[in-house]
Amino acid sequence: MHNLLLLFAISLPQGELSSERFDSLNMRFVGNWPFGSSYATAVDSARNLAFCGSRGGVYIIDISNKLNPVKLSEKIHTRGVVRELFYEKSNQRLYIAAEQAGLEIWDVADSLNPEKLGSYDTPGWAYGIAISGSYIYVADGDAGLRVINISIPEDPSEVGSYDTPGEAYDVAVSDSFAYVTDASAGLRVINISISSTPFEVGSYDPPGYALGIEVLGSFAYVADRDSGLRVIDISTPSNPSGIGLCDTPGFTWGIAVSGNYAYIADGQDGLRVINISTPSNPSEVGDFNSPGYAQNVTVSGSYAYIADNQAGLRIINVSTPSNPDEVGSYDTPHRASCVALSGNYAYIADGQAGLRVIDISTPLTPYEVGFCDTPSWAEGVAVSGGYAYVADESSGLRVIDISTPSNPSEVSYYDTPGYALDIAVSDSYAYIADNQAGLRVIDISTPSTPSEVGYCDIPGYAKGVAVPGSFAYVADASPSLRVIDISTPSNPSEVGSLSTSTTANNVAVSGSLAYVANHFAGLLVIDISTPSNPYEIGTYNTPGYAKDVAVSGNFAYVADEGSGLRVIDISTPSNPSEVGYCDTPDDALGIVISGAYAYVADNNAGLQIYENLLAGVDEKGKDKEKVLKVTQNLFMGTAEVQVYGVNLPVTLNLCDITGRVRETAIIYNSSPVTIGFDLKSGIYFLRVEGFEPAKIVKLR
Repeated sequence: MHNLLLLFAISLPQGELSSERFDSLNMRFVGNWPFGSSYATAVDSARNLAFCGSRGGVYIIDISNKLNPVKLSEKIHTRGVVRELFYEKSNQRLYIAAEQAGLEIWDVADSLNPEKLGSYDTPGWAYGIAISGSYIYVADGDAGLRVINISIPEDPSEVGSYDTPGEAYDVAVSDSFAYVTDASAGLRVINISISSTPFEVGSYDPPGYALGIEVLGSFAYVADRDSGLRVIDISTPSNPSGIGLCDTPGFTWGIAVSGNYAYIADGQDGLRVINISTPSNPSEVGDFNSPGYAQNVTVSGSYAYIADNQAGLRIINVSTPSNPDEVGSYDTPHRASCVALSGNYAYIADGQAGLRVIDISTPLTPYEVGFCDTPSWAEGVAVSGGYAYVADESSGLRVIDISTPSNPSEVSYYDTPGYALDIAVSDSYAYIADNQAGLRVIDISTPSTPSEVGYCDIPGYAKGVAVPGSFAYVADASPSLRVIDISTPSNPSEVGSLSTSTTANNVAVSGSLAYVANHFAGLLVIDISTPSNPYEIGTYNTPGYAKDVAVSGNFAYVADEGSGLRVIDISTPSNPSEVGYCDTPDDALGIVISGAYAYVADNNAGLQIYENLLAGVDEKGKDKEKVLKVTQNLFMGTAEVQVYGVNLPVTLNLCDITGRVRETAIIYNSSPVTIGFDLKSGIYFLRVEGFEPAKIVKLR
């Protein structure tokens, strides 16, 4: 009953272990370029550095010239969304609340080459953090307050917790108390004098939604999403009481306090400056309407640093609180919706941030090398020769020279009549799914002078397109799959169609089958052997909203929006079945496959790279005889191990989630060997040279 069989049969490159809670056993996270909207900031004023949490990563920015901030590094990548940053100047460490990935600790002494020291995957979603001594206090969503010992930063460990009644969003620590903003449950005051047994001593629950918090002296200043700034008297921690309120016009998310002023990140209403010299009567004295959506704010000296969502980092001079004024900014990327590959580069259509060029030569550590802004929202991209062709929503086709990937530049454009949502390139033509304007055919034989040569109107809204051979297959939001004869590009004509149950978002074609990403119905398998009479032969209803699909070998890979990447076995097309998944940090919108690697355009979390551990297992008999078989008892802490097809003896290393070796054993022959490990409950990995690590779980 309690035995779990894990079978691995592929030799794979070793990389940093990822949190297994994100992926199924048949999928492996490889690396990411995870940048998007900004939610968090921190500042090192002594070194003139700003840390800007940009969705799933952190930019380190030189702010010595406030008018012209310059990126120094983008090497901090997290699996989860960066919700808060805490910078400890004494040891130059950055602590990250990384939402679903928990806590991460980075050494940023070398700003050009930050180094990850350790991490702890909290049970909930880490939203806020505060440090006191050797402990870090995490506001962990539904899991309340978590107390983490960080005396050994390479091996942080939880020592205590308190489950708050609401959703813990932020935390501040003063003396022996942690003050937790608990969303709909208001402010909770937790006694942390004994770190292993924190307990609540008081609360203040006004109407509203308590999010950010700062504590100064006898007062807690709370960002109440619906009501603005609340001032709470905490001079008696067991009996906190509200004494002041300043209603701001927007939705209040974050707060920073400096001197006599509170600085509020007020959503669509930007930065609000509140005079708190009289805590019982706070009053607004100044404001700055930032271009994005203010989520978080940090104040250092005469400057406020706003994490402004899609508008990146904004630097505001607040030396005159009544007249705050922007002096500089650093724009972060936006919304990855489509990805194309060419050589060692991935090209991302990134919404209002245009085209981003990512070096993927080392999949573990992809990084941006260049970008080219487009006038509208980059929705689709295809690469051919030395050019990237971008479907740029309201501005049509943009042709970008990528012969020098570090310096892509637009060379021409063609403004289509509709909204360009997707693009495919074949021979000398670009085929654009142009929403209400149907399929447009653009001659790109001379990239500097593209021109439309034909079009095909469809009844609905063209959202996606695939072009194999003489036919274009259009995903139509009407909802339908449209088959269009493009043998004469100047006169494309519809020859067949198939009504689908819901909106067809995109389509991929392999052989005589079309695979449709269908918004509510998941994956549809369509027989197109007779283009004039397509018909459905199989379906698989994915748990999310299927936005895109790619096919390679016996697998269809579905970008399933909120449910991440789903891997579907299509070896029997009439009976597709899911064999793996990866829960991406944001919304999976686009996908492309190269070998066993899946490259996912993950909305605000940029590019995510995963590996299908099943791909190639049975191809041409490769590695068929090479097997690591592990059968474990989840409760007893034992595992039976067999190895076939490699030179013996081999050494087994049992490692914890930080990669440290805890136990070792040697296998001398192919007979089953039972190993035991005297360790506490948790997740471990059995490493054998030449094989992917096998996960070992001990439940008690």
